Amino acid sequence: MTDASATAARRPGEQALTALGLGAPALDPADASPHAFPDGGRWRTEVPSCEGPEALAVVLKESSRLDVPIHRISQGSGVWMLTDAEITEMVEATAERDIELCLFTGPRGTWDIGGSTRTDSGGGGTRARGHDAVAGCVEDAVRATELGVKCLLVADEGVLWTLHRARSAGIIPADTTLKVSALVGPVNPASFAVYERLGADSVNVPSDLTLDHLTEIRRVSGAPLDMYIEAPDDLGGYVRMYEVAELIRRGAPIYLKFGLSKSPGIYPYGHHLRELTLATAKERVRRGRLALDLLQRHGAEGEMAALGSRLPGSLNRFEISS
Repeated sequence: MTDASATAARRPGEQALTALGLGAPALDPADASPHAFPDGGRWRTEVPSCEGPEALAVVLKESSRLDVPIHRISQGSGVWMLTDAEITEMVEATAERDIELCLFTGPRGTWDIGGSTRTDSGGGGTRARGHDAVAGCVEDAVRATELGVKCLLVADEGVLWTLHRARSAGIIPADTTLKVSALVGPVNPASFAVYERLGADSVNVPSDLTLDHLTEIRRVSGAPLDMYIEAPDDLGGYVRMYEVAELIRRGAPIYLKFGLSKSPGIYPYGHHLRELTLATAKERVRRGRLALDLLQRHGAEGEMAALGSRLPGSLNRFEISS
């Protein structure tokens, strides 16, 4: 726990608006999250959609140039879209910078033969359809962790529980972290708490959740929360940079994800999307710099978790029966 001050950061335009008689109501200390990462930090950073070694190299170079601290880099196309050599190269490059690498697991319903995902209702969405799809996710998890990957992205509750059990049984390393995809992110505190209990170490929530929604979640769970500060168009295209300080105050511990609106989808990635992927990878880092600059201007940058930190701390889990 941490003493989360309600007045630590300056709000955008605060001084000018107050002088004009348009000041905002005082912040309510009861809205602030009481939670933090194990080292006391309240936010970490993530650059998503890094689809291979070449895009990773761009992100690392640009982050050094713009002085953007990175805790985690994630990929969205999936483990099976990378060769062993590519995974190994990404593992080594991120380890050199002490950055967590997160790869997506297995098949998902939006890509297989299930036509219901293309209906207006969305059908089963990104979830793993049938035993074989779950098996593919587990296969990816075992392969990736054997190659040194320490974080796995999942988009299905059953896959999450299965991998949590595999982690507990020693099938994959005990320090593997499991991250819930934004494609299935929970939208209420009850479902967020269920994901935590199923084994999630961080949980993506949709970027259109309100500040009050984040406070509601923090009243039932201290599990790390992932949130796009700028969301891709297929997740709404929301740009919430001016809210970053308040998102941290309400949602800590939180991963600030630097996405990119107004850019085409790149999953599943292949060389035919190379130029777009490299250009968008570079721009995501720049967007991160813009968000961090806002934090600095508002006096809210001082609570970043230590670089190299990756574990979530103590979390609540469902009991695993033998």
